[in-house]
Amino acid sequence: MQVDHDAVKTMEQELDPQIRARLEQAAEMVIKAKKKGGKVVAVLGSGPNIHEGITTLVAELIYKGVIDGVSTSSAVIAHEMAGTLEKVKRVDGESLGFAKDKLPLDGKMEVSLLSDRQFKQYQEELVLDEGLFRRMKEADGNEIIKVAGNMAYPTGFRTERLAREVLALAKRCGRPFEEIAGLGADPYTMIGAGARMGVPVLVTVPQLIGGGEVGLAIGDAISVSNRCDRLARLLADSDVIIESAVALTQEIHDGPYELYTGHGIWADWQGEWTYSLRDKNIIRIDLDPNLEGAWLKERQSGDVSTAIDKGLPKTVSMKTPFRMEMSGFARIPGSLPVIGDIGMVWPVMVSKIAEALNIKPELMSYKQSLEAGKKFREWIVENVSPLDRQRMLSAIY
Repeated sequence: MQVDHDAVKTMEQELDPQIRARLEQAAEMVIKAKKKGGKVVAVLGSGPNIHEGITTLVAELIYKGVIDGVSTSSAVIAHEMAGTLEKVKRVDGESLGFAKDKLPLDGKMEVSLLSDRQFKQYQEELVLDEGLFRRMKEADGNEIIKVAGNMAYPTGFRTERLAREVLALAKRCGRPFEEIAGLGADPYTMIGAGARMGVPVLVTVPQLIGGGEVGLAIGDAISVSNRCDRLARLLADSDVIIESAVALTQEIHDGPYELYTGHGIWADWQGEWTYSLRDKNIIRIDLDPNLEGAWLKERQSGDVSTAIDKGLPKTVSMKTPFRMEMSGFARIPGSLPVIGDIGMVWPVMVSKIAEALNIKPELMSYKQSLEAGKKFREWIVENVSPLDRQRMLSAIY
């Protein structure tokens, strides 16, 4: 898909001057790290990262050697297994014979607008109600693009059932669920790109239970201790960490092994492996201006450190609605907040990085409300496919 450079320039011009300045700093952090052979890890939440095409862009950045590891949510893995984005029709559940108390709060069911060929392929894998599928497709309802799988029939149902098969394979091979699923996933998913390029893509412990059966299967595939160790080593090997629309990063950062802001002191006392965030650059793309406020106060007067030292509640002492994760972030010397819409921040930042490193991305994400963003979402629907079960099995056997 051809990159729309004019759309990227338009987005950059619409950004606040302070955000543009921060993006220059953020891009320079990545450029400096890559030029000296360093590693960059992306830490992505779900929701907006899928909708804005960021996960697809990160897959491209894995192929281009810009992103060297990813941590994300189980919901993202579920959506990538189902094809990232899909077109669905939302229909009235009761009119199709579903009991009201078995339906979501709005009473709607969703049907994936699959081709007959795709539906027949799914029928070879599991028992599906073809009559229900056709009635749902023919019913009145709104057609929309949304995250793939989820509540839509049959893609959501198929992903739920497929999760248990992936789990069995992961346990048999002693590998994370994400890695096994990546073997059959589309090349333009993060798990698919990670599997092809040997780049780790791992779900964080705070983001484990999401995506229905997929989240449970991811949690069951390897132990929590194993997962924490893998995530810690992923972050330890990085020079730059880019956080994008993600919550609970304090638990992602420190875990049981990090020394600078976390709880790794006790592991270290016992002679276990530990690491430190002291010299890491952490870029956090967030919409909460309170993060910026906490970060500034720490740099101007050490307010966060003072509150911790005196045992004071930070929300009261700093007069700021304070999330716990702001504490560790604000105190890390190399942290940098970018308060802006990820749909605009990512493409502008990536364009600067690509130009400096002489990289030519084959695709680019855009804010979804722009015409270029709408086209990119349509491209994802048409070109990013659900997990190919046979390809996954062939890669293992």
